[in-house]
Amino acid sequence: MAMQKIFVANRGEIAVRILRAAKELGIATVQAVSAADETMLAARLADETAKIGPPHASKSYLNGDALIAAALETGCDAVHPGYGFLSENAAFAQKVEAAGMIFVGPKPETIARMGDKAVARREAQLAGVPTVPGSDGTVKDVAEAQAAAEAVGYPVMIKAAAGGGGRGIRITENAGELAALIPQASAEAKAAFGDGGLYLERFVRRARHVEVQVLGDGERAIHLYERECSLQRRRQKVWEEAPAACLSDAQREALCMSAVKLAERVNYRGAGTLEYLFDETTGEFFFIEMNTRIQVEHPVTEMVTGIDLVAWMIRIAGGEKLGLSQKDIRLRGHAVEARINAEDPSADFRPHPGTVSGLEVPGGMGVRFDTMLYPGYQVPPFYDSLLGKLIAHAETRVAAIARMARALGELKIEGLPTTVPLHLALTRADDVRRGTFHTNWLEAWLKGHPLAAERTEAGQSEAGKESR
Repeated sequence: MAMQKIFVANRGEIAVRILRAAKELGIATVQAVSAADETMLAARLADETAKIGPPHASKSYLNGDALIAAALETGCDAVHPGYGFLSENAAFAQKVEAAGMIFVGPKPETIARMGDKAVARREAQLAGVPTVPGSDGTVKDVAEAQAAAEAVGYPVMIKAAAGGGGRGIRITENAGELAALIPQASAEAKAAFGDGGLYLERFVRRARHVEVQVLGDGERAIHLYERECSLQRRRQKVWEEAPAACLSDAQREALCMSAVKLAERVNYRGAGTLEYLFDETTGEFFFIEMNTRIQVEHPVTEMVTGIDLVAWMIRIAGGEKLGLSQKDIRLRGHAVEARINAEDPSADFRPHPGTVSGLEVPGGMGVRFDTMLYPGYQVPPFYDSLLGKLIAHAETRVAAIARMARALGELKIEGLPTTVPLHLALTRADDVRRGTFHTNWLEAWLKGHPLAAERTEAGQSEAGKESR
């Protein structure tokens, strides 16, 4: 079924990205807008807009019924959920299909199957993919959790079965801590995802976070190599790279082909990401979860492969078979991505919505800025603080980091503080330059590295200072 008109059920920079891909494919577009988003860039770019509710996400972008009604009212035959919000909600995907429209993503049953992390672990094990030692599915109570932890060995991570983004995660060193933390983690998971189910995994102290991008058409899958996302703050990714410099060629081949095996086992359709922990001390990698959607960091993969992931999502959802084979996918150089947020690094990264009084976007070879910003735009306080992603691509990792530093110096977002100073400092950090970091490195580094002095050099304006 070829798509004629696509409804973008998301906002911000990912909505802009989807709209542009759809337009290049000759597909008409309708942008969902809350009352706070009527002037956002995506609303300006779309062929039409559809109001979906008040500013708060719970009454707009998380209101599946309102989104579907708006899509039908505007004559859309497809819905793209982007990332976040309802992108991994199987019930929403099912409702979209029941309404006679195409859900641009996996089948609802695949989302349900792989969205439950405990079920996904079992699927990985059946596919012969290594998993972190942990509980056999969800734990029903504290006693069962303690028994599982004893079998796995402390320290262990308590994780939410139904979600991600660091919600519900706790690290515990002994049975007493485990008993105290289980109720907290369950309550947080219930509040965030509507499901308080938990499972346990061994905690790898110096892990690298490596993920594999896959594309599938429901029958056949390929990989587009891997990304490293180890630079994290409060379990949120800050800086991403492709490929992962910590892997040997043999490790890369084994890792990526394991992702293909799992994607084909579950008849995966669309773009998806399989996340792994890589233990540098042993050379082992362990599958931890699958994200059944496009990722925030997908541009680094696009830069090193030349493949438009969002366009392929749309084409596959419309019934097109995957017209790429594994031999068609080649790595070309190295790419890094810096997530630019409306946060003040000198004030413990406090979110800071406000008006963009000026904007200068970097350019030149190998530089890309995916953003929702324009001069005069009012960044609303109701949503995630992500403003855009700055991507630098070059022949080598060293050259890519140098290009990123240059681009960050050119990027000027006036009127509010951003995380540009953090990223400029990271381009200078010896461990980042050498690639000798892990998932806990950034938070430890931040404790000893004041970022306030970086603001002026990073292109933050006096207006930005005054707006704090």
